[in-house]
Amino acid sequence: MTQERPEPTRRALLAGLAGLALPAVPGARALAAGPASVATRPIPASGERIPVIGMGTSRTFNVGDDPGLRDARTEVLRVFFEAGGGMIDSSPMYGSSEAVIGYGLERLGMQETLFSATKVWIRSQAEGVEQMAESRRLWGLPRFDLMQIHNLVSWERHLETLRRDKAEGRARYIGITTSHGRRHRELEEIMAREPLDFVQLSYNVLDREVERRLLPLAAERGIAVIVNRPFRRGALFERIGDAPLPGWAAEVDCENWAQILLKFILSHPAVTCAIPATRQVAHMRENMGAQIGRMPDESLRKRMAAAVEAL
Repeated sequence: MTQERPEPTRRALLAGLAGLALPAVPGARALAAGPASVATRPIPASGERIPVIGMGTSRTFNVGDDPGLRDARTEVLRVFFEAGGGMIDSSPMYGSSEAVIGYGLERLGMQETLFSATKVWIRSQAEGVEQMAESRRLWGLPRFDLMQIHNLVSWERHLETLRRDKAEGRARYIGITTSHGRRHRELEEIMAREPLDFVQLSYNVLDREVERRLLPLAAERGIAVIVNRPFRRGALFERIGDAPLPGWAAEVDCENWAQILLKFILSHPAVTCAIPATRQVAHMRENMGAQIGRMPDESLRKRMAAAVEAL
Protein backbone atom coordinates (compact mmCIF):
# COMPACT_ATOMS: atom_id res chain seq x y z
CA MET A 1 0.00 0.00 0.00
CA THR A 2 1.28 3.46 -0.82
CA GLN A 3 2.41 5.31 2.29
CA GLU A 4 1.26 8.86 3.03
CA ARG A 5 4.13 11.29 3.05
CA PRO A 6 4.15 13.57 6.12
CA GLU A 7 3.90 17.35 5.91
CA PRO A 8 6.45 18.34 8.55
CA THR A 9 6.75 22.00 7.72
CA ARG A 10 3.30 23.23 8.70
CA ARG A 11 3.04 20.66 11.48
CA ALA A 12 6.29 21.91 13.00
CA LEU A 13 5.03 25.46 12.69
CA LEU A 14 1.82 24.61 14.52
CA ALA A 15 3.75 22.86 17.26
CA GLY A 16 5.85 25.98 17.70
CA LEU A 17 2.75 28.12 17.99
CA ALA A 18 0.85 25.78 20.28
CA GLY A 19 2.38 27.24 23.42
CA LEU A 20 1.54 30.84 22.57
CA ALA A 21 -1.19 32.46 24.64
CA LEU A 22 -3.29 33.85 21.80
CA PRO A 23 -6.69 35.40 22.40
CA ALA A 24 -9.73 33.65 21.04
CA VAL A 25 -10.85 35.25 17.80
CA PRO A 26 -14.24 35.37 16.07
CA GLY A 27 -13.01 33.19 13.20
CA ALA A 28 -12.98 29.98 15.22
CA ARG A 29 -16.46 30.55 16.60
CA ALA A 30 -17.88 31.41 13.19
CA LEU A 31 -16.37 28.34 11.55
CA ALA A 32 -17.70 26.10 14.30
CA ALA A 33 -21.13 27.60 13.78
CA GLY A 34 -21.22 26.35 10.21
CA PRO A 35 -20.83 27.71 6.68
CA ALA A 36 -23.56 30.37 6.79
CA SER A 37 -21.15 33.22 7.42
CA VAL A 38 -18.43 32.37 4.90
CA ALA A 39 -17.29 35.16 2.59
CA THR A 40 -18.30 34.97 -1.06
CA ARG A 41 -17.41 36.99 -4.15
CA PRO A 42 -19.41 37.55 -7.35
CA ILE A 43 -18.36 36.17 -10.70
CA PRO A 44 -18.35 39.37 -12.81
CA ALA A 45 -19.80 37.67 -15.89
CA SER A 46 -23.00 36.66 -14.10
CA GLY A 47 -23.14 38.02 -10.56
CA GLU A 48 -23.27 34.45 -9.17
CA ARG A 49 -21.44 34.31 -5.86
CA ILE A 50 -18.93 31.63 -4.87
CA PRO A 51 -17.00 31.05 -1.61
CA VAL A 52 -13.61 32.78 -1.57
CA ILE A 53 -11.73 29.63 -0.50
CA GLY A 54 -11.73 26.73 -2.92
CA MET A 55 -9.52 23.68 -3.16
CA GLY A 56 -6.69 22.77 -5.50
CA THR A 57 -5.80 19.14 -6.19
CA SER A 58 -2.37 19.26 -7.82
CA ARG A 59 -0.16 16.60 -6.19
CA THR A 60 -2.38 16.21 -3.13
CA PHE A 61 -5.14 14.14 -4.80
CA ASN A 62 -2.86 12.14 -7.10
CA VAL A 63 -2.99 8.93 -5.01
CA GLY A 64 -3.86 6.35 -7.67
CA ASP A 65 -6.09 3.41 -6.76
CA ASP A 66 -5.01 3.05 -3.12
CA PRO A 67 -8.34 2.68 -1.23
CA GLY A 68 -6.97 4.01 2.06
CA LEU A 69 -5.59 7.16 0.47
CA ARG A 70 -8.75 7.65 -1.57
CA ASP A 71 -10.83 7.44 1.58
CA ALA A 72 -8.51 9.93 3.28
CA ARG A 73 -9.03 12.39 0.41
CA THR A 74 -12.79 11.84 0.68
CA GLU A 75 -12.55 12.96 4.30
CA VAL A 76 -10.72 16.10 3.16
CA LEU A 77 -13.58 16.73 0.72
CA ARG A 78 -16.13 16.18 3.47
CA VAL A 79 -14.52 18.79 5.73
CA PHE A 80 -14.25 21.18 2.78
CA PHE A 81 -17.96 20.99 2.04
CA GLU A 82 -18.98 21.08 5.71
CA ALA A 83 -17.09 24.37 6.04
CA GLY A 84 -18.99 25.84 3.09
CA GLY A 85 -16.48 25.07 0.34
CA GLY A 86 -17.42 25.46 -3.30
CA MET A 87 -14.76 25.44 -6.03
CA ILE A 88 -12.70 22.30 -6.57
CA ASP A 89 -10.05 22.77 -9.25
CA SER A 90 -8.26 19.97 -11.06
CA SER A 91 -6.68 18.97 -14.37
CA PRO A 92 -5.78 15.89 -16.43
CA MET A 93 -2.20 16.98 -15.72
CA TYR A 94 -2.67 15.99 -12.08
CA GLY A 95 -2.46 12.24 -12.56
CA SER A 96 -5.30 10.39 -10.81
CA SER A 97 -6.69 13.52 -9.12
CA GLU A 98 -9.87 13.72 -11.21
CA ALA A 99 -10.65 10.06 -10.61
CA VAL A 100 -10.08 10.54 -6.87
CA ILE A 101 -12.40 13.55 -6.83
CA GLY A 102 -15.06 11.48 -8.57
CA TYR A 103 -14.55 8.70 -6.03
CA GLY A 104 -15.09 11.15 -3.18
CA LEU A 105 -18.12 12.82 -4.73
CA GLU A 106 -19.74 9.44 -5.32
CA ARG A 107 -19.35 8.52 -1.66
CA LEU A 108 -20.37 11.86 -0.24
CA GLY A 109 -23.22 12.42 -2.64
CA MET A 110 -23.35 15.38 -4.98
CA GLN A 111 -22.94 18.60 -3.00
CA GLU A 112 -25.13 21.63 -3.64
CA THR A 113 -22.23 24.03 -3.11
CA LEU A 114 -19.86 22.26 -5.53
CA PHE A 115 -18.40 24.53 -8.19
CA SER A 116 -16.56 22.10 -10.46
CA ALA A 117 -13.51 23.42 -12.31
CA THR A 118 -11.04 21.52 -14.42
CA LYS A 119 -8.89 22.03 -17.50
CA VAL A 120 -8.02 20.83 -20.96
CA TRP A 121 -4.32 20.06 -21.30
CA ILE A 122 -3.35 18.64 -24.66
CA ARG A 123 -2.12 20.00 -28.00
CA SER A 124 -4.75 18.58 -30.34
CA GLN A 125 -8.17 20.24 -30.49
CA ALA A 126 -9.88 16.94 -31.34
CA GLU A 127 -8.13 15.12 -28.50
CA GLY A 128 -9.09 18.00 -26.24
CA VAL A 129 -12.77 17.24 -26.89
CA GLU A 130 -12.14 13.62 -25.85
CA GLN A 131 -10.13 14.67 -22.82
CA MET A 132 -12.90 16.93 -21.54
CA ALA A 133 -15.47 14.18 -22.04
CA GLU A 134 -13.24 11.85 -20.00
CA SER A 135 -13.03 14.47 -17.24
CA ARG A 136 -16.83 14.62 -17.06
CA ARG A 137 -16.90 10.83 -16.77
CA LEU A 138 -14.27 10.76 -14.02
CA TRP A 139 -16.02 13.42 -11.95
CA GLY A 140 -19.44 11.88 -12.60
CA LEU A 141 -20.84 15.15 -13.96
CA PRO A 142 -22.83 16.00 -17.09
CA ARG A 143 -21.13 19.40 -17.29
CA PHE A 144 -18.52 21.52 -15.54
CA ASP A 145 -19.14 24.84 -13.92
CA LEU A 146 -15.78 26.02 -15.27
CA MET A 147 -13.59 24.63 -18.04
CA GLN A 148 -10.14 26.18 -18.41
CA ILE A 149 -7.24 25.94 -20.83
CA HIS A 150 -4.28 24.75 -18.79
CA ASN A 151 -1.12 26.87 -19.00
CA LEU A 152 -2.22 28.39 -22.33
CA VAL A 153 -1.55 25.09 -24.19
CA SER A 154 -3.03 25.42 -27.71
CA TRP A 155 -5.29 28.10 -26.30
CA GLU A 156 -6.64 29.40 -29.60
CA ARG A 157 -7.83 25.95 -30.72
CA HIS A 158 -9.30 25.03 -27.36
CA LEU A 159 -10.98 28.39 -26.84
CA GLU A 160 -13.04 27.70 -29.95
CA THR A 161 -14.14 24.39 -28.41
CA LEU A 162 -14.83 25.95 -25.02
CA ARG A 163 -17.07 28.60 -26.52
CA ARG A 164 -19.05 25.91 -28.30
CA ASP A 165 -19.29 23.83 -25.13
CA LYS A 166 -20.54 26.84 -23.20
CA ALA A 167 -23.20 27.53 -25.83
CA GLU A 168 -24.27 23.87 -25.80
CA GLY A 169 -24.31 23.47 -22.01
CA ARG A 170 -21.20 21.37 -21.34
CA ALA A 171 -19.58 24.23 -19.41
CA ARG A 172 -21.13 27.20 -17.62
CA TYR A 173 -17.98 29.37 -17.63
CA ILE A 174 -14.69 29.30 -19.53
CA GLY A 175 -11.20 30.51 -18.72
CA ILE A 176 -7.43 30.27 -19.15
CA THR A 177 -4.73 29.49 -16.60
CA THR A 178 -1.03 29.94 -16.03
CA SER A 179 1.23 29.13 -13.12
CA HIS A 180 4.35 30.53 -14.78
CA GLY A 181 5.34 34.17 -14.43
CA ARG A 182 7.11 34.06 -17.78
CA ARG A 183 3.71 33.69 -19.48
CA HIS A 184 2.17 36.81 -17.93
CA ARG A 185 2.69 39.01 -20.99
CA GLU A 186 0.95 36.50 -23.23
CA LEU A 187 -1.88 36.08 -20.71
CA GLU A 188 -2.29 39.84 -20.55
CA GLU A 189 -2.67 40.03 -24.32
CA ILE A 190 -5.30 37.30 -24.30
CA MET A 191 -7.22 38.94 -21.46
CA ALA A 192 -7.22 42.26 -23.28
CA ARG A 193 -8.89 40.93 -26.41
CA GLU A 194 -10.74 37.70 -25.63
CA PRO A 195 -14.07 37.47 -23.75
CA LEU A 196 -13.16 35.24 -20.79
CA ASP A 197 -15.13 34.46 -17.65
CA PHE A 198 -12.14 33.42 -15.53
CA VAL A 199 -8.36 33.55 -15.40
CA GLN A 200 -6.22 31.53 -13.02
CA LEU A 201 -2.76 32.69 -11.96
CA SER A 202 -0.19 32.48 -9.17
CA TYR A 203 -0.23 35.14 -6.46
CA ASN A 204 0.91 35.26 -2.85
CA VAL A 205 2.40 37.57 -0.25
CA LEU A 206 5.86 37.41 -1.88
CA ASP A 207 4.97 36.89 -5.56
CA ARG A 208 3.09 40.11 -6.29
CA GLU A 209 3.95 40.91 -9.91
CA VAL A 210 0.33 40.36 -10.98
CA GLU A 211 -0.73 43.37 -8.89
CA ARG A 212 0.81 45.71 -11.46
CA ARG A 213 -1.07 44.73 -14.62
CA LEU A 214 -2.99 41.44 -14.57
CA LEU A 215 -5.21 42.02 -11.54
CA PRO A 216 -6.19 45.57 -12.59
CA LEU A 217 -6.87 44.30 -16.12
CA ALA A 218 -9.08 41.52 -14.78
CA ALA A 219 -11.09 44.08 -12.80
CA GLU A 220 -11.36 46.36 -15.83
CA ARG A 221 -12.47 43.54 -18.14
CA GLY A 222 -14.85 41.90 -15.67
CA ILE A 223 -12.90 38.63 -15.44
CA ALA A 224 -13.02 36.49 -12.29
CA VAL A 225 -9.60 35.62 -10.82
CA ILE A 226 -8.63 32.28 -9.27
CA VAL A 227 -5.34 32.29 -7.34
CA ASN A 228 -3.19 29.16 -7.35
CA ARG A 229 -0.03 28.40 -5.33
CA PRO A 230 -1.02 30.72 -2.46
CA PHE A 231 1.60 29.09 -0.22
CA ARG A 232 4.29 28.65 -2.92
CA ARG A 233 3.63 24.91 -2.63
CA GLY A 234 4.55 25.02 1.05
CA ALA A 235 7.72 27.11 0.66
CA LEU A 236 6.15 30.02 2.55
CA PHE A 237 5.70 27.81 5.63
CA GLU A 238 9.37 26.84 5.38
CA ARG A 239 10.26 30.54 5.33
CA ILE A 240 8.01 31.32 8.30
CA GLY A 241 9.35 28.40 10.31
CA ASP A 242 8.48 28.76 14.01
CA ALA A 243 7.91 32.51 13.90
CA PRO A 244 5.15 33.48 16.36
CA LEU A 245 1.87 34.81 15.07
CA PRO A 246 2.02 38.64 14.91
CA GLY A 247 -0.13 40.55 17.37
CA TRP A 248 -2.10 42.14 14.53
CA ALA A 249 -3.36 38.71 13.40
CA ALA A 250 -6.34 39.08 15.75
CA GLU A 251 -7.32 42.31 13.97
CA VAL A 252 -8.35 40.19 10.98
CA ASP A 253 -9.51 37.12 12.88
CA CYS A 254 -6.53 34.93 11.93
CA GLU A 255 -5.61 32.00 14.18
CA ASN A 256 -2.62 30.75 12.17
CA TRP A 257 -0.20 31.71 9.41
CA ALA A 258 -2.20 29.87 6.75
CA GLN A 259 -5.10 32.23 7.32
CA ILE A 260 -2.81 35.28 7.25
CA LEU A 261 -1.35 34.20 3.92
CA LEU A 262 -4.77 33.51 2.44
CA LYS A 263 -6.38 36.70 3.72
CA PHE A 264 -3.59 38.74 2.16
CA ILE A 265 -4.64 37.29 -1.21
CA LEU A 266 -8.37 37.50 -0.65
CA SER A 267 -8.22 41.12 0.44
CA HIS A 268 -7.21 42.19 -3.06
CA PRO A 269 -10.44 43.45 -4.65
CA ALA A 270 -9.78 41.75 -8.01
CA VAL A 271 -9.44 38.25 -6.51
CA THR A 272 -12.50 36.00 -6.64
CA CYS A 273 -11.22 32.75 -5.12
CA ALA A 274 -8.01 31.16 -3.84
CA ILE A 275 -7.42 27.42 -4.18
CA PRO A 276 -4.91 26.09 -1.62
CA ALA A 277 -4.20 22.38 -1.92
CA THR A 278 -3.82 19.99 1.00
CA ARG A 279 -3.96 16.31 1.85
CA GLN A 280 -4.58 16.90 5.55
CA VAL A 281 -7.96 17.42 7.25
CA ALA A 282 -6.40 19.69 9.90
CA HIS A 283 -4.88 21.89 7.22
CA MET A 284 -8.19 22.05 5.37
CA ARG A 285 -9.88 23.34 8.51
CA GLU A 286 -7.19 26.01 8.87
CA ASN A 287 -7.55 27.07 5.24
CA MET A 288 -11.33 27.29 5.43
CA GLY A 289 -11.05 29.59 8.43
CA ALA A 290 -9.69 32.28 6.08
CA GLN A 291 -13.16 32.82 4.64
CA ILE A 292 -14.48 33.84 8.07
CA GLY A 293 -14.22 37.22 9.76
CA ARG A 294 -12.55 40.50 8.90
CA MET A 295 -10.27 41.10 5.92
CA PRO A 296 -7.17 43.35 6.04
CA ASP A 297 -7.24 46.86 4.65
CA GLU A 298 -4.47 48.25 2.44
CA SER A 299 -2.39 49.39 5.40
CA LEU A 300 -2.46 45.96 7.02
CA ARG A 301 -1.74 44.26 3.68
CA LYS A 302 1.53 46.19 3.58
CA ARG A 303 2.35 45.11 7.12
CA MET A 304 1.61 41.50 6.20
CA ALA A 305 3.95 41.60 3.22
CA ALA A 306 6.68 43.31 5.23
CA ALA A 307 6.37 40.77 8.03
CA VAL A 308 6.86 37.80 5.70
CA GLU A 309 9.63 39.53 3.73
CA ALA A 310 11.51 40.13 6.99
CA LEU A 311 11.54 36.45 7.97
